[in-house]
Amino acid sequence: MFTDGVWIPEAVWREVVTEGGNRPGVRDIETASWLHVVQVRNADFVFSLSRELDAGEAEAIALFREQPCAAILLDEKDARSVAQTLAQPVLGTVGVLVWARKRTLIPSLRAQLDALQSIGGFRLGAEIRRAALRSAGEMET
Repeated sequence: MFTDGVWIPEAVWREVVTEGGNRPGVRDIETASWLHVVQVRNADFVFSLSRELDAGEAEAIALFREQPCAAILLDEKDARSVAQTLAQPVLGTVGVLVWARKRTLIPSLRAQLDALQSIGGFRLGAEIRRAALRSAGEMET
């Protein structure tokens, strides 16, 4: 799925790296060779999406339209809804972690979800957590 790396629009780079300060993982992202920052060409489409979404989400949806790939990575509910309305396949952070666990790229999905929630303040519903753990073969106890 990610054989050619991950493409992100400039607005996402700004949000995560430039404005990210000293948050955990920022330096790793800044130096990741598999991450490609891309300028979105259709500014009018981004502008129209920006009425409902933040700049990073709007540019991500526009970038997917310009350069389709396996899925668009989005976590925010409103952005996911817009992308799905545009028939774009959506994958979130939890989906990426399930994918990584199934390929043994991470030893424990549960540990990653725990860290996301406790350290990163990631909001994750109990049913989504249980479904992810079941999907990865790590049944909730």
